[in-house]
Amino acid sequence: MYARTTTVRGDPRAVDDGIAYVRDTVWPTLQGMSGCVGMSMLADRDAGRCIVTAAWATDEAMRASAESVRELRSSAAEVMRADAIDVAEWEIAALHRVHPAGDDACARVLWADVDPARADDLIDTFRMTLQSRMEELPGFRSVSLLVDRGMGQATMAITYESRDALVRSRQMGEAMREEFAAALGASVTEVAEFDLTVAHLRVPEMA
Repeated sequence: MYARTTTVRGDPRAVDDGIAYVRDTVWPTLQGMSGCVGMSMLADRDAGRCIVTAAWATDEAMRASAESVRELRSSAAEVMRADAIDVAEWEIAALHRVHPAGDDACARVLWADVDPARADDLIDTFRMTLQSRMEELPGFRSVSLLVDRGMGQATMAITYESRDALVRSRQMGEAMREEFAAALGASVTEVAEFDLTVAHLRVPEMA
């Protein structure tokens, strides 16, 4: 499985309009594209930052969609009055879902630089040790790990049932991050928190 993330930084006052556009226009269009297996949207209303992730069954399907989604991306950026857009493509290395997200779900996302030569070690360690331990986090719903082997980058998104659970998990989550990064020689470059505003992921559990 593969994923393309589109990060839009725009006007905080336009975030809700952007959410509506993604929900009512982008997602119905993606559903009609061959190989699309889901989409999610994260939003930080205070910062005006949104991340739309489209998941694809194969790398070929993801690449074949590139031209078709270009116009959707431009329109979404216009709606959100964006001053910056970043697009990245990833391998979905792991996905563990314990419960459906729910209407009040929030997510903590981290980005890290990793040694490309140790990408398989990172994925194996995540699956065998960290993944199951995350179920101890308060309000835990799901976690996904995306990897770009060529660029030596990884991103992890942990979904919680509510903003309250997200806040209560901060200390425990930080300890897990530090332990995981130290074991793999990874360098965490950013951690951010979002509301999960759209969740239509049909990606199967990946142990």
